[in-house]
Amino acid sequence: MLEGDSVTLTCSTDANPAASYTWYKEDGTSDPRLLSEEPQLVFSSIQSSDSGNYSCTAENQLGRKTSDFISIDVKYGPQRPSVSVSPSAEMLEGDSVTLTCSADANPAASYTWYKEHEDSPRASGQIFTITNFTAEHSGNYYCEAQNEMGRSNSTIRLIPSSGKSLSFFCSLTHYINNPTKEVTHSKRGL
Repeated sequence: MLEGDSVTLTCSTDANPAASYTWYKEDGTSDPRLLSEEPQLVFSSIQSSDSGNYSCTAENQLGRKTSDFISIDVKYGPQRPSVSVSPSAEMLEGDSVTLTCSADANPAASYTWYKEHEDSPRASGQIFTITNFTAEHSGNYYCEAQNEMGRSNSTIRLIPSSGKSLSFFCSLTHYINNPTKEVTHSKRGL
């Protein structure tokens, strides 16, 4: 099922006298978490956090029975990727600079690195390394996280600073169906 779908789980049994119902979610603790005391468990807009195992208990004065678990796996596109740079402190010309990208997604995302104003990707995978970093490597690089549900990207700008040190600035941009938000962090060399 897809994030945002409407999902209803229904519990029923033959019982006389009539049974009361309770829905539980297994969250890895010793006791499942009680969710509802109704025969139906309704998700009007299911979210990734609703993924997990659910069970229903039917009970009357004569006994109690619990269903097998039903597993819910909510599919969703990549969340806004997180991009980091190493070394995170001063970057000098000639250094090896490693950019790392990660995004929460189900199914797992694949990653592609681009440099702004270039059509061809620079690298595939979560990690992109620039060896012997020079001023010619300065510019905006963006990581695109993609799965069958959608795509999202984040941009990092590597820019030369005074002297031989370099600085970087990171901007998170573009998220499907949400307004663009930017977070900027800059680190200047000494």
